[in-house]
Parts: sequence; C-alpha cells; structure tokens
Amino acid sequence: MDIRHFFATTAKGIEMVLARELERLGFDDIFVEKGGVRFAGDLAACYRANLWLRTAQRILVSLAEFGCVSPQQLYDGVRSVYWRRYLNPDMTLAVDCNVRDSSITHSGFAALKTKDAIVDSIREHFGRRPNVNAKDPDLRVNVHIARNHCSISLDSSGSSLDKRGYRIDAEDAPIRETLAAALIELTEWDGSVPLMDPMCGSGTIPIEAALKGANLAPGLRRVNYGFQRWPSFDGTVWKNLVKEAENQVFAEIPCPISGFDVSSRAIEKARKNANRAGVGKFLTFMKQDILQIKPPSEQSIIIFNPPYGVRLGEQEPLKILYKGIGDALKRYCTGSTAYVFCGNPELAKWIGLKASRRTLLFNGPIECRLLKYELH
Repeated sequence: MDIRHFFATTAKGIEMVLARELERLGFDDIFVEKGGVRFAGDLAACYRANLWLRTAQRILVSLAEFGCVSPQQLYDGVRSVYWRRYLNPDMTLAVDCNVRDSSITHSGFAALKTKDAIVDSIREHFGRRPNVNAKDPDLRVNVHIARNHCSISLDSSGSSLDKRGYRIDAEDAPIRETLAAALIELTEWDGSVPLMDPMCGSGTIPIEAALKGANLAPGLRRVNYGFQRWPSFDGTVWKNLVKEAENQVFAEIPCPISGFDVSSRAIEKARKNANRAGVGKFLTFMKQDILQIKPPSEQSIIIFNPPYGVRLGEQEPLKILYKGIGDALKRYCTGSTAYVFCGNPELAKWIGLKASRRTLLFNGPIECRLLKYELH
C-alpha cells in the first residue's frame, strides 16, 4: 500500500474542528498545525478526504521538503521530485507559491523558478514541455517557503472545497460553506434538537446543517476534483467511494432545520440552493423578521450571522438591530441556546446579553467571534 502524507488546509481558528472531523472519519497520524491538519493514508484516503471533509479548504499531497536559502537550492529541490509520475507534456500546469521569513522574498519569483524546474524535468524525459494554465490546470503545484524551508505539494482538490456546487444564488457577503460547517460543529449540534437560522440569507448555514444531519457527504455534488486529472487517478476506487457515500445518506432528519429572512428574494435563493444541495426536503425556509423570532421548541439551537457594519454609516442603524436581537432572544427564546457569529465587537455589546463562550474565528480577513448565549 502506497502511504502518503497529506495536509488539509482550513481557515485560522478551525484547525481543531477539522482534526476532530478527521478523527471521526478514521484517518491516521493526525497532527494539528497552524492553518491546517496533517494526516496519512493511501490514494483512497485522499479521495475520501475531498469527498467527506466539511471544514477543509484543500487537500494537499506532500511531495518533498528541503532547505532553501537560494534560487538554485529551490530549483534543485524541485528537480529532485519524480515529476513524470504526476505530469506529462499533454497536461497543463500551475504553481501557487507562498513565501515568508526567507532569503527568497518574492513569491512570484519562487513560483517561476519552480515552474522552470518542473518543465525542464518533463522536457528532458519527453522532449516536449507542458503548458501553463493558471486558471484551470490539470496539475496544481503548491510551494510553501518559510524560514528557508521549502515544502512542495500537489493540490488534489482543484477548486477549493467550499465550492460544493449548490450555491449559485447567494446574497451579499455570504460566508463560505466550510466556515458555516465549522460554526455548526462548534455548536455541537448533533441533529437531536431543532436548529434555526433567523437571518439565513442564501441559506448556507441551514444547508450545511442539513448536509451534516442527513450524513450527506459535502463533496457529493461536485463534478471536478484536481485528482481526477492525474495519471494515477483510479476511477474504480472513486466510483466505489461515491456509491458508498450515496448509500449512507439518511432518509430523514429527526429534528427540524429552518431558515428565516426578512427578504423574500433571499428565501427564494435559499430554497433553490437547498434543492441543488439535495437537502431541500429536510429544510423549511420562510420570510420573517428576526425581531419576531420563534424557535420550534424550548431546546433549539439558534445560529446566525448578522451584518457587521463594515460600510460607512451602517453602525448607528445596526445598533438598533442588535438591541432588538437581544430583546427578541430574551423574550421569545428561553430554554434555547443562541450562537451569534459577529465581526464587530462594538455592535455585539448592543445585544445586551452575557456570552458564556467566545470563540475567535475569521471570516476572510475579518476577525470575528462566535458568541454563545444560554437563554435561561
């Protein structure tokens, strides 16, 4: 069995959530690092991770690591990889590079040097070179240079894993699907109590909850993974994993999942997205103002992502909204637990409730907190 080492990338603050996912899925040699989690397995493990992980952004396959203090060392280290195993002249290539705290200071230069080494290796063997396609390559190579240490990996995912394939219709500034899945994991919701999002927008949080509640693999609706273009791709193994995932989907979810929004347009988009995700039958979407919030039972999970007020002039009206949210939670939601994903600490104060837990996360570049309110 050809055992390889992988690195599942994720957003800052979600590393432990991702590690728990990997443990539940039965992966081996799990190590948490900044920005992701390392694990080991065979080729099928790579496919399975892409298919099943809810909070990972990409699955990188580690190829080589070496000291790198000069452009020549970078070139030689890249040339040492047996590229014929992964690439031929009829395929296209792209190189992504990240450089920090190193003698080589420019990521664009490092990417170009890496590309030259790969192309020279292929040309030397085949007499022809592969072309570069930055947008949609057959093989995407990831280069990470930190403190004069270089790691070379293959990106097995292609487009990032938050692109599940269902969110064609989105409201303004939606959160990524992987972040929504992480928020649900952090609530410890297991499907045994109702879950609702009273500011659901295009429905990302309820949809991700339904995918989890129905045990539906988040990558099942994707049609294009990076590893499917590799010479080593095993179509039979992949088909068996997909069939296995399809057979594990639950026929129903014990407790209701619902989404509400003041916008009729948002509700319509949420319904379309849920149907594309294959979970429309598990979800209820209705138009309703959050100030009239009414959870389906006294022991519900309420989770939502209110606006942060990043644009000029939005702060004052949002203070009124946040105060109204706090009042509605106190008045209508006794016995439930609310989770507010907030990117503005000043606005969060207007909720007027004491959070029992604050989890630091990032929504893109915005520093956020997932605030837990136990509504006794």
